[in-house]
Amino acid sequence: MKKTPSNWKFIGINVLLAVAIVIVILIVVVIWLSHYTEHGKEVEVPQITGLYRQEAESLLGGSGLKLDVIDSTFSKKVPLGTIVEQNPPAEAHVKSGRTIYVVINASAVRQVVLPELHDVSSRQAETALRQLGLEIGETEYEPSEYRDLILDLRVGDRSLEAGDKVPEGTVITMVVGYGKGTEMVTVPNTTGLKLIEARSLLLASHLTVGQVEYDQEPTEENKEEYIVYMQSPQSEQTLLEGSSVHLKLSLDREKAVTSDNVDDEENFF
Repeated sequence: MKKTPSNWKFIGINVLLAVAIVIVILIVVVIWLSHYTEHGKEVEVPQITGLYRQEAESLLGGSGLKLDVIDSTFSKKVPLGTIVEQNPPAEAHVKSGRTIYVVINASAVRQVVLPELHDVSSRQAETALRQLGLEIGETEYEPSEYRDLILDLRVGDRSLEAGDKVPEGTVITMVVGYGKGTEMVTVPNTTGLKLIEARSLLLASHLTVGQVEYDQEPTEENKEEYIVYMQSPQSEQTLLEGSSVHLKLSLDREKAVTSDNVDDEENFF
C-alpha cells in the first residue's frame, strides 16, 4: 500500500511526540536524582569532640547532620559525658543528612567489685586489678610468713576487703610480704574487731592474719559484721616479724573473750 502525505505526517508527529516524552522523562529523572543525592551539595563536619551530646546534636543539626552514639568508654583525662571520638573527623566534607558516629566518655564512674586477692601473688593481683580498670600506686613491703603474697590492699589509709566497690580508675596501694623479719614484736589484742580492722592492726605490728574460722558460715550480706572472739597466739606474746595470728569470728559480740581465755594454739582449729 502506497503511503500518502497524510500518513507521513501522522508518523512524524508520533515520532516527535515520543522523543518529547523521552526528553521530559530524562529531565524529570535528572532533577529527582539531583534532589535525592543532594548532588554537588556538601557540608564540612564540625569539631564535636570535647562537647556534650546535646551540644554536639545542636551543632550538627545546624549543618544538616545527624549524631549516633556507637560506644562509650571511661577516661579521667576528659570530662564525664563528653565526646572522645568522632567519625568522619572534623573538617571532612560529607553530604547533608550524613550521620556522624561518636564514642562518648561515660556519664558516671563505673563501680567495680574487688575480688579476693589476699594471699595471692603480687603479680596475679596486679593483673587482676588492672583488668578491672584500677590503677596500681605504691607497693609497700611488710614482713610475712611467705614472700611476694598480698597482705593488704589500700586506698589511702583505708584497707579494702573482697566485695568492696571502688570507682574505676582508683589508685590501689598493694602491701606485699617479703618474708619474716629479724625483730621480735608484741602480739596486739584483736578481740572485738572486725576482720578488716584486725588485719590492719596486725599489719601495723608487722604481723599477718593466718587462718580464719567463722563459728557459722557467713553470707555476703553479714560477712562484714563478724568480729574476732578468739585469737592465737594470745595478745602480749612475742613473735618474729611476719608471723601469723589465727582468728575466730562470730556475730555474737558476747563471745569476744579476753586473751586469758583463748585456747592453746595446737587446739585452736
